[in-house]
Amino acid sequence: MIRQLFFVFLFIHSTLAKKEPAVKATDKKWLTLNGGSPAVIARGGFSGLFPESSQYAYDSASSTGLAGVVMFCDLQFTRDLLAVCQSDIKLDSSTLIADVFPKGQKTYNVNGQDVKGWFAMDRTVDELRMNVTLKQNIFSRPSVFDGIFGMFTPDDITTPKNKDDPNPYDMFYNQHKMSAAKYIEESASVWVPNYISSPEIGFLKAMGSTKNKSIKLIFRFLSKDAVEPTTKEKYGAILGKLSTIKSFASGILVPKEYIWPVNKDLYLEPATTLVADAHKAGLEVYASGFANDANMAYNYSYDPVAEYLNFIDNGQFSVDGLLTDFPPTASEAVACLAQNQNATKVMKSLIISHNGASGDYPGNTDLAYQKAIDDGADIIDCSVQLSKDGVAFCLETADLTGKTTAVTTLVDRASTVPEIQPNSGIFSFDLTWSEIQTLKPQLVSPFSNSSLLRNPANKNKGKFVTLSEFLELAKTKATTGVLINIDNAPYLASKKGFDIIKIVRDALTNATFEKQSTQKVLIQSEDSSVLSAFKDVPTYQRVLKIENLISDAPKKVAADVKKYADAIHVRRGSIVSESAGFFATGFTKVTQEMHAANISVYVSTLANEFVSLLFDYFSDPYSELATLAAQNVDGVITDHPASANAYMRSPCSNPDAKLPFSISPVEPGALLGLVDPVAMPPALPPAPALEEADLVDPPLPATANVSSPDPPSNSTTTPATVPSPKSSSSVNNVASACLSVLAAMLLGLL
Repeated sequence: MIRQLFFVFLFIHSTLAKKEPAVKATDKKWLTLNGGSPAVIARGGFSGLFPESSQYAYDSASSTGLAGVVMFCDLQFTRDLLAVCQSDIKLDSSTLIADVFPKGQKTYNVNGQDVKGWFAMDRTVDELRMNVTLKQNIFSRPSVFDGIFGMFTPDDITTPKNKDDPNPYDMFYNQHKMSAAKYIEESASVWVPNYISSPEIGFLKAMGSTKNKSIKLIFRFLSKDAVEPTTKEKYGAILGKLSTIKSFASGILVPKEYIWPVNKDLYLEPATTLVADAHKAGLEVYASGFANDANMAYNYSYDPVAEYLNFIDNGQFSVDGLLTDFPPTASEAVACLAQNQNATKVMKSLIISHNGASGDYPGNTDLAYQKAIDDGADIIDCSVQLSKDGVAFCLETADLTGKTTAVTTLVDRASTVPEIQPNSGIFSFDLTWSEIQTLKPQLVSPFSNSSLLRNPANKNKGKFVTLSEFLELAKTKATTGVLINIDNAPYLASKKGFDIIKIVRDALTNATFEKQSTQKVLIQSEDSSVLSAFKDVPTYQRVLKIENLISDAPKKVAADVKKYADAIHVRRGSIVSESAGFFATGFTKVTQEMHAANISVYVSTLANEFVSLLFDYFSDPYSELATLAAQNVDGVITDHPASANAYMRSPCSNPDAKLPFSISPVEPGALLGLVDPVAMPPALPPAPALEEADLVDPPLPATANVSSPDPPSNSTTTPATVPSPKSSSSVNNVASACLSVLAAMLLGLL
């Protein structure tokens, strides 16, 4: 908490980009105090990407954010009574000062607590500027820019008009005969901040008697239990004295939890009345703590734009400004997504669910499908699996260990099926439908290693859906269409006696999809022979799933694809190539090459979690959507249809719109080009080009006449001497390295 105490901060309004105002007061009606659009305040510039308060951080905040983005500079005072911009009084947390001055560590009493570290007040400003470089102090952010940028002073940000200068440690510096008020007053001939904020009432009152009357004074609240040094009251108690605050400040800056509290389980509680109460008292309200890569309430489904909108476009109130580490995302929330909920979809690209809204509910359940529809998915998807007694139902894989609770009750039914995967699993075709229905679906995050869980409250909610129920839901809800994915057809026919092609066709016919063209039917498989089995139904679109990354699709190969499919489904890396360091390196020509052959391109799998996004996307799923849209993909397959729908309804998704602000696609290599070659992440070998051999699969085997005795406990299915043919493009789905280990892990999550 020490690093957040007692600081003066400058808010500097950037005009570097020379942009038109992105959001005019006349364009939208806002519930802010003055009716204008909320301000976007960049904490240390674009500190979510570059080291805080570095040149690139400030420059990129200006170039990627709204016109008028406010630059936030925390003041730390130097020995010669000047200042540098850094939020932490301990410079070693965000700079490499310890390497430059290894004997410079000291201990000071800061507001009653001993703090050990390296301090700006022990060095002159020139010593710091000429010798000390900055580093990223949040480990999830790129470290490749460490040691490149020198320290910035408020004087370095004089070109912008709007500046916010914070003074977090005024009492501490006054004890050492360093006056923030005097420094700001003497700097007036060089720059004048638009805002000055501090968590110290005494400092703000002093500034009120001497300041330029055009400067707004903002009282910053710390945690509710922290003590304000002038009054010795806790900030939580001062919160009830808004009329008193109005006597020395024009606004307040509060942690976002003051407005939307979050409980211990990371779910939102009802909003407080703080914004309304402050506005009634004539105070502006600025909210802090926004970052795309920080923990946020599960209610937002890891969508940072959804969080911003909850503070500026909830129909009840709007804060007057957002203090953020990611100014581009806050800017797009204000300029592109706010007050846009009822807009019609702008883009033609399809939104295809991935196991329904599997970012919010267990995949392939009734609740996941219903939410996908409610969230705007055009196409809902069903990967068809079969039970032992021939019931077709929707689940991503035949192995039940990952997405159900099978390992907790049916571990003795484990078997090994090399034709499907190298590791043991509990397979749907070894269990009756009644047995499967005794299991619970399970919401499992693909990013659990990063401690990013998906909506724990919904962990086991919903019920499994049969294929016929899935089709009926799509008809009842009048979705644009359905995607039916078919895997393991050769194995099911030759080893289990199931003709999955016939089962799917019969289900579609019974649901009257075969003889209508109102709703699209997409048949997807990695196996070209499966797709050929549907060639006689011209209303169905056949989709070839290419699991392996590809970098090219030569003209002849694309023409061969057209023999089997009308569309391809590729991974994101087949459109945007990347380095080992998680930076974009280039665009492939796959989309253009397929379009030249009249083949549509669908891309998967999109997710909101920041760990799934290249650094070039700024931890922002909307940036990835904009980039794929610029590559003219025909559809995106996503765990979070709501985010894709919000983007595609936004006016900023229209490339022909003449708007003052837009959500820009990335330029691969641009960010990586800023990296010191010594720190450059290793290059990945290029993905291969798609080849004809990747397309042609053996004919489907005849359906065997197989009896179905109950499998013995701990049974293992031994592969036949001649295994059933595999799909040309299949990649083994690894269920677990060891089933017993997986069982223990999943039990630990219950």
